[in-house]
Amino acid sequence: MPSPPPAPSPAAFGLDLPALDARSAEHWQRVRRPEVLALFEQHVYGRTPGGFGQPAFDVLATRSDALGGRATRRLVRVTLPRVPDWPGLVLMLHVPNGPGGQPAGRVPCFVGLNFAGNHSATNAADVPIVADSEVARGAKASRWPFDQILGRGVAVATAWYGDIEPDSPNGWRRGLRGAAAPQRHEHDWQPGEWGAIGAWAFGLRLMADYLEQDPAIDPRRLAVIGHSRLGKTALWAGAQDSRFTVVVSNDSGEGGAALMRRPVGETTAKITSTFPHWFTSTYATYGDDPSRCPVDQHMLVGLAAPRAVYIGSAIEDSWADPEGEFLAGLLAGPVYEAFGLHGVGVERWPAVDVPVGHHVGYHVRRGGHDLTAYDWQRYVDFAWRHWRDAAAD
Repeated sequence: MPSPPPAPSPAAFGLDLPALDARSAEHWQRVRRPEVLALFEQHVYGRTPGGFGQPAFDVLATRSDALGGRATRRLVRVTLPRVPDWPGLVLMLHVPNGPGGQPAGRVPCFVGLNFAGNHSATNAADVPIVADSEVARGAKASRWPFDQILGRGVAVATAWYGDIEPDSPNGWRRGLRGAAAPQRHEHDWQPGEWGAIGAWAFGLRLMADYLEQDPAIDPRRLAVIGHSRLGKTALWAGAQDSRFTVVVSNDSGEGGAALMRRPVGETTAKITSTFPHWFTSTYATYGDDPSRCPVDQHMLVGLAAPRAVYIGSAIEDSWADPEGEFLAGLLAGPVYEAFGLHGVGVERWPAVDVPVGHHVGYHVRRGGHDLTAYDWQRYVDFAWRHWRDAAAD
């Protein structure tokens, strides 16, 4: 099979983007990647503070006959003893059962946050309903097709993003950021300090901390996934934490996979005026002229290299600029090429329902803003391909 062509330059699409400057794999890892990561901290998401110490894990419940006996389900509370004012998050883990009705060996795991509480992702009556959620049991189960995913030999771990921080301008006062801030609920957030996306991304990393020590999970095969604002979160978590060997962004749009400098759909000005709490305050200063920002989202995708990234779009989701999401993946190609790897592998936006990609996967499916069974099929296919390739090396 012939090698795909190298990624075209941004100028081929009428774009003037900050340079990736991926001279070599060694230069990227040692020099340029730390520079780019620091720029995203300073200008977009804020810096994740240190000093949290080791998390603690409390297994609240285990059920070996979940999903009609096809899975073992665990509910685990994850807390930070050094931040006692934060009550922690509750992780819901489903692991496929082997023929004996128990998990058989260590399996890969997809890790993602949900929007409405763990109870919304399942119809199981014994998963507690989150008191602060207005969504009924199982209302979002279509976004979490556990039978489909577990049938492929993959576990799924999810938690409610509201456990980490409620999604509102003052939600930080009731979340991890407020509990950990130097002035607690009176903290005056400064440019460069983390926003809600940073906190949610840190929550994903806490989930990985637990999964590393769960005997049913292979910690070398973790995939982080997110939809919409949580797709932005997954990209940022994947940029910071190399334990996520596959990074999946679904319909993440502005502030996620879509290029900032394309004035299509949601813009920097719109997102920072509507959801200022998601980002560090510096990001809003680029609303009138995104070209002044020293980064763009192809650089965020590149931060995952040489790990694999998949970007999923929907053709009716114009607010998320699906072509701009594709271009970010395409134009991250030079970083992968520096490692001797291939990125998207095509030069133009593909047709609907035609997946493409090598180490950067992409599809635009029919339909609108959602996380569907079609998306999951593509993501699991892609993840397994890369996990098998890694095992063969």
